Amino acid sequence: MSDLFDAAPRQGRLPLAAALRPATLDEVIGQQALTAPGSILRRRIAAGALGSVILYGPPGIGKTSIARAVGAMLGKSFRPLNATRAGVADIRRLADEARMTPLLIFVDEVQRFSATQTDDLLAICEDGTADFIGATTGNPYHVLTPALVSRSTILKLEPLSIEDMEQVVRRGLDHLPGVAMTPEQIRLVAGRSGGDARRALTTLESLALGHDRPVTEAMIEEAYAAAPINHDRSGDAHYDVVSAFIKSMRGSDPDATLYWLARLIHGGEDPRFIARRIMIHASEDVGLADNTTLQTAVAAAQAVEKIGYPEAQIVLAHAALHVARAPKSASACRGIMAALQLVASTPPAPVPLHLRDAHYRGAEALGHTGYVLPHDDPRGWVEQDYSPIPPGTLYQSDARDAATFEKRADEYWRKVTGRPPHGPQT
Repeated sequence: MSDLFDAAPRQGRLPLAAALRPATLDEVIGQQALTAPGSILRRRIAAGALGSVILYGPPGIGKTSIARAVGAMLGKSFRPLNATRAGVADIRRLADEARMTPLLIFVDEVQRFSATQTDDLLAICEDGTADFIGATTGNPYHVLTPALVSRSTILKLEPLSIEDMEQVVRRGLDHLPGVAMTPEQIRLVAGRSGGDARRALTTLESLALGHDRPVTEAMIEEAYAAAPINHDRSGDAHYDVVSAFIKSMRGSDPDATLYWLARLIHGGEDPRFIARRIMIHASEDVGLADNTTLQTAVAAAQAVEKIGYPEAQIVLAHAALHVARAPKSASACRGIMAALQLVASTPPAPVPLHLRDAHYRGAEALGHTGYVLPHDDPRGWVEQDYSPIPPGTLYQSDARDAATFEKRADEYWRKVTGRPPHGPQT
């Protein structure tokens, strides 16, 4: 039986990526944790009890190849389903076939399955009629139905390393007689493919077809200039890169900050989105340690609105490096979170009488008196209660040894009030 939904016999030559699909897990490049002896996938294959498996990871790292290899090793016919076109009748037709012939059902982009499609498929798998492998580029815990996640073994595939990618390129060259590349060119293709084996092999085909001269770096650059950028702005990898960018700024690592920023820019990320993240962390992570960081971040956000790429990348680097290089204080973020939690979990504290509005006739008769204006004191400060909350309950200074605003403020108020400032001190 041919693959479901094949409209006609295959015409023309087989793409290189399809021609090089591994027949067993031993031939899979990379994914050693998944394919190694003793792995859960190997154990299930050896026991002949695959059940329901979800493979997830970026495009071009071997999900379909692994699924086909597993089917071959189990001795089962491989039946792909189209997630957007398969109906209940198609799934039930596979169930009927599986009762006569051992099947491995494969669904690429399984997150596109509806709840009804998923339920029908799980019914086949749970009674042992057929085995099932689903593939997705999204995090299964975010994009799949809870029923499918709870009944499946979730296996994560990692992007291929540069060494793995070089092995993919060399295997492709072995299949393309007459095409020769230097070790430097192989490494260039491997690096430019971003861990996507399919993209590397497609590039090799582009270099081989229609050229009767040696491969040059200019030809490689031309091939990648027309290649799509692998960056899903709503996918799991997007959020991982953004998270790494944020944590690198917070961790004061300027090189890592620039690297992850470049990844976002290269992927076509909206500069306004990046600028918003920098603004947030100018207050969340730097805060009172260096108040000029927020000024830089706000100015950067305004600038990218006016100029856009490519010049906006310099502005974004300026602001991101300011956050990364600045001393850090979480007192503003920590303080407002503590205050919001207190307000949400306790009865509202009454406003002290001397702090209540006194700008109307009759306020004095209501007892709204006793407020002392700090400006009337030479020090600019007077001893006065402003709330029933003990000092240091919410705001805790992060003053450290650096000459930060918070350090200077602590030293000033220690002189004025004659007592230690709020919070633990170094």
